[in-house]
Amino acid sequence: MLVQASQGRSGSAHVVVLGNEKGGSGKSTTALHIAVALLKAGQRVATIDLDCRQQSFTRYIDNRAAWARRTKLDLELPVHRCIKLGETMQIAENEHSEFQPAVESSFDFIVIDTPGTDSYLMRLAHSMADTLVTPLNDSFLDFDVLGTVDPANYAVTGESHYAEMVRDVRRKRRQLDGATTDWIVVRNRLSMLGSRNKQLVAEGLKDLSLRLGFRYVDGFAERVVYREFFPRGLTALDEIDEATLGMRPNLGHLTAREEVTSLLRQLKLPLDERGRRRAANQAEWFNQVDKPLEVHDILGV
Repeated sequence: MLVQASQGRSGSAHVVVLGNEKGGSGKSTTALHIAVALLKAGQRVATIDLDCRQQSFTRYIDNRAAWARRTKLDLELPVHRCIKLGETMQIAENEHSEFQPAVESSFDFIVIDTPGTDSYLMRLAHSMADTLVTPLNDSFLDFDVLGTVDPANYAVTGESHYAEMVRDVRRKRRQLDGATTDWIVVRNRLSMLGSRNKQLVAEGLKDLSLRLGFRYVDGFAERVVYREFFPRGLTALDEIDEATLGMRPNLGHLTAREEVTSLLRQLKLPLDERGRRRAANQAEWFNQVDKPLEVHDILGV
């Protein structure tokens, strides 16, 4: 599922930021799927919700914890924090004091969901991103977050405010510590049928990707199952059975898992090898837990 090997990790967490200045693009859904995939791969994961007003990411995780308690299922859960806005006039300083300790803790990955508005914390998160994931509904209404187009021929005519902000923080990050941010634009709510709009959006993204230096990949299609996951805090990566889902599984669940798995491969996140071994050892333990012990297991011979 997550195939990129670790390469010279410095010991600090790899920061994955979900960013887009437009709501309803699938940031929270994508964020939890990434976090759960990393946990299943044995990685130590923390999640941070910077959208203190909407808190969709926080509610998604709370729903997952509640469903796990109700069904007695062993659902993977990250260490989570929702960062509140400061209450004094020094809002930026208060936000920073809450945000920084959470990020500096000992984790392999930090997954951060940002609000759909420009703010101090949103920019701070983008400046820290090792991987920036921008979910985008596959329409020109959402395309406008990244760039503008000519209404006659749909050719790209310029970059938008959000794209300029990302370019600015990436440049400053490179100047500050020499690190680069891998920016991936994820096309969500894809139509399962070919259309002129789908082709035109793809051509526009190709043009912008060369200007701005991002990769664009296919994300999630328009499926009812993704909406059904939220109340129970589930993902397409969890067990596809009636006990977990609370309903009889269907073909849509299997197709959603294939979509999510494909997206995660394309993100190319750098897994920590120790986490891989932890996941493998845990899986082996669960495979053996119900089997009777052999004599050589008891005596050590």
